[in-house]
Amino acid sequence: MFLKNFIDGVLVPPYSGVHLDNVNPATGKIYSYIPDSDEHDVQLAVEAAEKAFPTWSKMSIDERSRVLMRIADLIESKLEELALAETIDSGKAISTSRTVDIPRAQANFRFFANAITQFGSESYHAAGEAINYTLRQPLGVVGCISPWNLPLYLFTWKIAPALAAGNCVVAKPSELTPMTAFLLSQICIEAGLPAGVLNIVHGLGGKAGQAIVEHSRIKAISFTGGTVTGRKIAQVAAPMFKKLSLELGGKNPNLIFADCNFEEAIATTIRSSFANNGQICLCGSRVYVQVPIYERFRDELIKRTNALKTGNPLEEQHDLGALVSKGHLEKVQGYLELAKAEGGTILCGGERLNIGGENAEGYFLSPAIIEGLSNEARCNQEEIFGPVITITPFDTEAEAIELANGTGYGLASTVWTQDISRANRVAEQLQAGIVWINCWMLRDLRTPFGGVKNSGVGREGGFEALRFFTEAKNVCVKYG
Repeated sequence: MFLKNFIDGVLVPPYSGVHLDNVNPATGKIYSYIPDSDEHDVQLAVEAAEKAFPTWSKMSIDERSRVLMRIADLIESKLEELALAETIDSGKAISTSRTVDIPRAQANFRFFANAITQFGSESYHAAGEAINYTLRQPLGVVGCISPWNLPLYLFTWKIAPALAAGNCVVAKPSELTPMTAFLLSQICIEAGLPAGVLNIVHGLGGKAGQAIVEHSRIKAISFTGGTVTGRKIAQVAAPMFKKLSLELGGKNPNLIFADCNFEEAIATTIRSSFANNGQICLCGSRVYVQVPIYERFRDELIKRTNALKTGNPLEEQHDLGALVSKGHLEKVQGYLELAKAEGGTILCGGERLNIGGENAEGYFLSPAIIEGLSNEARCNQEEIFGPVITITPFDTEAEAIELANGTGYGLASTVWTQDISRANRVAEQLQAGIVWINCWMLRDLRTPFGGVKNSGVGREGGFEALRFFTEAKNVCVKYG
C-alpha cells in the first residue's frame, strides 16, 4: 500500500515520486510505503493553505465548529478501523489503541469544536474616556509536527485547536507511524473540510519537517518530540520570530511516601511506568519510595511487573506490545547495558523477547526495573522512553524534592501521600508543569499542558492552545 499526501483537499503522491518503507514493529516486516516528501511538497501545501485561509478564517465560529464535530463523529464511528491501524503501525497493544488513542483523538476535535464557541476576549473600560478591547485573530498558516508514540492522539491535539481558531495547517506526522494520519485525510474529505484548510505532508523530519520549520510564510510551529530536535527547531524558528510551542522530553519522578494508599500507589505505578511500553512522555520513569515501605513496595512492583504479558499487540490478553522500531529497541537496550556499567542492578526484565511465529522478528522487550543507581547516573538523567524504570529509596520530604528536581527535565510528576498538607507543600516545590497527587494521567482538556526546563516552552490545552494559535490585537476607542 502506498500512502499519499493530503494537499489542497486531495490525496497526491510525493513530488519526488520517492517512498519510504513503513515497518510493522511486531513483525519487523515492511507493510506499506509513505511519501518521502521535501520542500516542494511543503511549498504546495503552504500555497493551498494560503488560498484557503481567507474563507476559513472568515467562516462563522458555529460553521467551523460543525465541521470539526463531523470529523469527531467520523473518528468515533471508525474506532475499530483506526485502532487496528494504530496498533499495526506503532506496535502498541490493541487495548491501548482502542481505549486511549482513538477515543482521545475524537475527544480532541470535539473539545475544541466546543471550546472555540466559548473563547472570549477582554475589554477594559476607562470611565468617561475610552474603552480598550482585544481581538483574537488567527495567525494564518501554521505548522504542526507530531511524534510517533501517540500518533493520532497527539496529531489531533495540535490540529484541532489550530483549525478551530481559524488557521490553516500544514502538518507532518512521524514517518514511523503515518497510517492514522493518512486515514484522517480520508475522514476530512468525507467530513467536508474545505480544500486546503488541512494539509498533511508525510516524510522525514530532516526533510519535510525542516522545510515546514524553515518556511517563511508559516507563522507558528507546534512541535512534540525530543528535546534535541526541539532545540534545533528553536534555533531555526526564533530568528524568524515564529510563535513556538515545544512539548519535549520528560524524566518524570514518582514520589511515594510511607503513608500512601499502598494498593492504589502500586497499581497506578505499574500503569504509569509501562503504559504504551513506557513510550509516553508522561510516564513516571524514576520511582522514589520512602524507606519504611521501600522493600515491600519494591518487591510487589517486581512481582506485578513480572506478571505483565508482552506479546502480539493484536491479541487482547497482552499488556505490552512491540517497541516502535528496531533503532528504538537498540537504544533502550543500550541504556540497560549502561545501567549495569553505572553500578545498577536489573531486578527484572530487560530481555529481548522472541514471541515466535509471525512475530519472531518483532521488537519486543520485557519491562525492566533497575535499582542501585545514583541520581546523577545517566539512566536517571536521560530520557530512555521505553519499558524501563529506576527505583530508589528516600528518607525525608526534603530529600524527595531534591531527588525529583535533580534532572534537566520538568514535565510531570506524581505524589502519593494521604497528608494533604504535604501534598500541597511538595506540589508547590516540584519543578514540573504538571503534578498529579494520588493519581496519574487524569487529564482534563481544559487545563494547561506543558513542561519547564528542558521539557519545553509554551502550553497546550484549553484556552492556552487557542491563545497560542491566535494573535492578540488591542483596539482603543476614545469617546467622542
